[in-house]
Amino acid sequence: MEENKMGVMPVNKLLISMSLPMIISMLVQAMYNIVDSVFVAQISENALTAVSLAFPLQNLMIAFAGGTAVGVNALLSRSLGEKNQHHVNQTAMNSIFIFIVTAVVFAIGGLTLSHLFFSVQTNNAEIVNAGTQYAMIVVGCSAGLFCQFLFERLLQATGRTLFTMVTQGLGAIINIILDPIFIFGLFGMPKLGVAGAAIATVTGQIIACLLALFFNLRFNHDIQFQIKAFRPNLQVIQQIYSVGIPSIIMQSIGSVMTFGMNTILITFSTTATAVFGVYFKLQSFVFMPVFGLNNGMIPIIAYNLGAKQKSRMFDTIKLAMIYATGMMIVGVIIFESIPQILLGFFNASEAMINIGTPALRIIAIHFIFAGYSIVCSAVFQAVGKGTYSLLTSLIRQLFVLLPCAYLLSLTGNINLIWLCFPIAELSSALTSTILFSKIKKHLEFQ
Repeated sequence: MEENKMGVMPVNKLLISMSLPMIISMLVQAMYNIVDSVFVAQISENALTAVSLAFPLQNLMIAFAGGTAVGVNALLSRSLGEKNQHHVNQTAMNSIFIFIVTAVVFAIGGLTLSHLFFSVQTNNAEIVNAGTQYAMIVVGCSAGLFCQFLFERLLQATGRTLFTMVTQGLGAIINIILDPIFIFGLFGMPKLGVAGAAIATVTGQIIACLLALFFNLRFNHDIQFQIKAFRPNLQVIQQIYSVGIPSIIMQSIGSVMTFGMNTILITFSTTATAVFGVYFKLQSFVFMPVFGLNNGMIPIIAYNLGAKQKSRMFDTIKLAMIYATGMMIVGVIIFESIPQILLGFFNASEAMINIGTPALRIIAIHFIFAGYSIVCSAVFQAVGKGTYSLLTSLIRQLFVLLPCAYLLSLTGNINLIWLCFPIAELSSALTSTILFSKIKKHLEFQ
């Protein structure tokens, strides 16, 4: 095997070249997430609330897809660094098998359990009906999402992040174009409302998936897809999930946290829940670029771990932390400066403005610490210490954030609830620092 660019290109240039396409595609993804809700908000505040309540389900799908992909990415990049072509091919083929099985399981769950999911959160019939329609389509037709994640991560793991920028960008643009057409019934199409937003989403995912598959077959020469000779390999699957399962659990915790926060906030009003949903859409513009940076960083670290080039690993980590912190500072400035304008994009009522303005300003404080913690978490995954990422996420979201939110809600002052975010992020940063010190010491003495 020839030396991959991840082992020879100057680190700063490599990190930028690997991450920039991912950052751009993630920004496009963030834009379509926001546009999706902006269009839904034009239907009614209840429609926006329904989509907000569906977020934990979507986040759960992303947790399984993204978590498994982290395991695939780390194992495949490490195998490339070790020049083990057989293991590279085995990892790719077994990952396809895993993702197909997972997509089938979610499809069954989405078609059978969506109504129950919304019924336990609210008795508002309009919200339950709209949410059920949305979830049955988005979760029931999730094969496009899972396969898009897989084929894009195979491209990322081999250093071909430019192709993933194209696939993610195209999927997002198609979603944005189709949203108003399906939601409002333009150009002779039936007016589908919230269901139209769901159809636009899955259509974009399916098209992006097919394009990513084409790019792998046509341009990804580091992987040989041996379909005829394929048999599931339990050892390879176990290696994928040894990193993937902690990441899946870690990201799934986000669904639990969101569900818990929705349950707390809806006791105040459905508007409070809508504000929380709007916040998650808006914060994606801040967090998605950092996740794009991580997606570019993880294969570099994993490759150089396999190639035993530790100085390149640590240089990559240092630069990633600097860039991530800079991105987060920009986010803080935006959220603190123009919260009313941000809420106005979602057709916000006066009540939503009153609740949302202090909410965005208080929550944004935690951005300052979040960039550092996110990069640390990605480093843990890249070096095979996924349990460290899981621990920091557990502490932040379940052991600190949700209990704090509940206790603060007992005051009856909704503005105090938002303080749970900076409190939880401080605990996460402290935990990340302790665990990163252990990682660094371990790698230096290997």
